[in-house]
Amino acid sequence: MSQLILVLGGARSGKSSFAEQIVEKYGGVDVTYIATAEARDEEMADRIKQHQSSRPEEWTTIEEPQAVSSVLGKIEQETVVLLDCVTVLVSNLLLADEELDEDEYEFAAQQREEEIMTELEKIIAQVEEKDLTLVVVSNEVGQGLVPSYQAGRIYRDVVGRANQFLAAKADEVYITYAGLPVEIKELGQATRAQFETAGGKTDD
Repeated sequence: MSQLILVLGGARSGKSSFAEQIVEKYGGVDVTYIATAEARDEEMADRIKQHQSSRPEEWTTIEEPQAVSSVLGKIEQETVVLLDCVTVLVSNLLLADEELDEDEYEFAAQQREEEIMTELEKIIAQVEEKDLTLVVVSNEVGQGLVPSYQAGRIYRDVVGRANQFLAAKADEVYITYAGLPVEIKELGQATRAQFETAGGKTDD
């Protein structure tokens, strides 16, 4: 039976570590790790090394910055998979047109967002078709300062919509604060049901 688990959190919140604990619980050393980050500079290379050192050597690591659904289509049935992370995947796809001016970028970004959402839909389809246990890591980027430049604002909005899509499809959704994970899907559904039962009214 397929399973989708979404782990959200800010930078250095412990989301990746918690996601690794989840897949280790379900798959032990039989885990496929899909990494979307590319070592484009020394700092990113160091971050990638830190992530690599934190997980078991027996895990299968596949580096794929964009075509994640294609990777899922090639792995075995009922595999336990960790995808880290969606925010980098979104960045990789959006920045394919980083040399465009602002007007051109805004139009291209709209097309790119459609491609991103299509890719996420394909990922979900592969999870269901192959009975995968997929744990997805993504950043919560909408609770900080509003980016001062257009590309940053577009990126924030696209990631937010991607997270909402994944959360709606997920069986479990966690958010991490200071290394502490909290399951929020069940709580959110209960709150929404209570609100709808009350006719959309609150006491405030």
